[in-house]
Amino acid sequence: MNATAVLANRSEVFDRIKANPRLPLMLGGAALVAAIAVGVMWSRTPDYKVLYSNLSERDGGAVIASLQQMNVPYQFAEGGGAVMVPSDKVHETRLRLASQGLPKSGNAGMELMDNQKFGISQFAEQVNYQRGLEGELSRSIETIAAVQSARVHLAIPKQTLFVRERQKPTASIVLTLHPGRAIDEGQVAAIGHLVSSSVPELTPKSISIVDQHGNLLSGNGSNERMLDATQLKYVQTLEQNFVRRVEAILAPIVGQGNVKAQVTADVDFNVVEHTDESFKPNQDPTKAAIRSQQTSESNQQGGSPVGGVPGALSNQPPLQAAAPVVTQQPNQPGQPGQAGQPGQPNAQAQQQANAQALAGAPAAPSSSRRDSTTNFELDRSVRHVQQAPGSVRRLSVAVVVNHRQVMGKDGNVVSEPLTAAQLKQIENLTKEAMGFSADRGDSLNVVNSQFTTGELPKPELPVWKQPEMIDLAKTGAMYLMLALLALFMWFKIGRPIMRKYTAPPPPALADELPEAELVPIEEQQPDPEVLRLAAKYESDLALLRDAAQRDPRLVAGVIKNWMSSDER
Repeated sequence: MNATAVLANRSEVFDRIKANPRLPLMLGGAALVAAIAVGVMWSRTPDYKVLYSNLSERDGGAVIASLQQMNVPYQFAEGGGAVMVPSDKVHETRLRLASQGLPKSGNAGMELMDNQKFGISQFAEQVNYQRGLEGELSRSIETIAAVQSARVHLAIPKQTLFVRERQKPTASIVLTLHPGRAIDEGQVAAIGHLVSSSVPELTPKSISIVDQHGNLLSGNGSNERMLDATQLKYVQTLEQNFVRRVEAILAPIVGQGNVKAQVTADVDFNVVEHTDESFKPNQDPTKAAIRSQQTSESNQQGGSPVGGVPGALSNQPPLQAAAPVVTQQPNQPGQPGQAGQPGQPNAQAQQQANAQALAGAPAAPSSSRRDSTTNFELDRSVRHVQQAPGSVRRLSVAVVVNHRQVMGKDGNVVSEPLTAAQLKQIENLTKEAMGFSADRGDSLNVVNSQFTTGELPKPELPVWKQPEMIDLAKTGAMYLMLALLALFMWFKIGRPIMRKYTAPPPPALADELPEAELVPIEEQQPDPEVLRLAAKYESDLALLRDAAQRDPRLVAGVIKNWMSSDER
């Protein structure tokens, strides 16, 4: 069957449909009824919601078996990872499945302690407590947005009374993150502190946190002396702040984009603890505070003096004692107090006589001793300094300033270097902006140079060697080849075929017609059927031409079928 016959059959079908006006009405009514039925069925379809997600294969099978026994319809979502049931039965189904202990792979919490058996051993009770604590911690960690699931393993040693044998508890955490999400260092530290605060004597350094790919997320003692990302970020932020300060203070002077600065900061991240105890030198005793004072004094009189060379010459007998001679004098008239004592010596005269006698006698030996001890308060200064990490030890700053733009004598803008005074001014401003300190060892280098405005000029290529022209030539050649191929197919195949099958039929000869049909042309009346067939022929011909232009492959296939049929 050729294309002309197919088109003719289609035209006949359309003509029949047009001739019967009831057929389109029947088809439209049937389509409306089908649409109403589909809408009603769609409205009766229940709204499904997620019952459980992330179920293991074992728990999923148990849940599906229970749903089938309860006659609850279900569907799968998320590639089989979630079970969905009608929205009005979600809560009821969850409660009924929970009464059966499903799903079993969920993290069990402290509810394990609710159903303790009578007579349970202390070991089993401790194991259940540890399991409940691990489950509660896993639930708490899973509330973080980036964490899909978590497993916590606690290693709690048995308590002992001996201090030397005590061991600190440790913990290990495995995190399964959501696809496409990451967890930062702050969240990792928060998880470590959360677990350490829930277990007695557990420190964050004793917690290891690993993700589902086996990457260690927590930095333990092996990385304590190494620079971490936070320290490197702090150094970069510090250097960028200095760069912005230098460029901001120099931009109004030299112009925006005419100054470039780079800063290298040597930051000390060591934690230093310093203890200093100093004593001041001795001060003026009259102004110093006395802490304690002690004085001791002793005197000794009498006895012969010790002297001479030890031996026989020093053993001399004591001297002869000399008694004072007192002469009695008569009482003189006119002295009071002596008239009533006749015959007694005068007291004053007697004292003088005794003194003279003692003066003539040799003096008795005597000794004295005095000790004095004074304790003053001492000046004492104790200083304990803990230096926080992050102090700047040294700054190195490099500044490049562009030549200034001035108007030349010919009216054109020219560049000329800055003067020494201007460079000195820029250097002083930079020192103030960066906080230059010679004691710290800071360095500053200011250079005045011409900025390059762009890339170096490249040698101009010929037009026929330029990449754009080469690509354009390739594209033009491809389209030209396609156009030539299309013309060849049209003139060699398509046009002869169209001429062969669209040519009008040859007119009938006059001698072949019967005499009854020989009627003059002027007297012949046009037949309506002939006119209809002629119009149909023209429309079919136009349709065939249009189809040949739009799809040459169809024409080629038809010709191939004709050729194969002719050969047969």
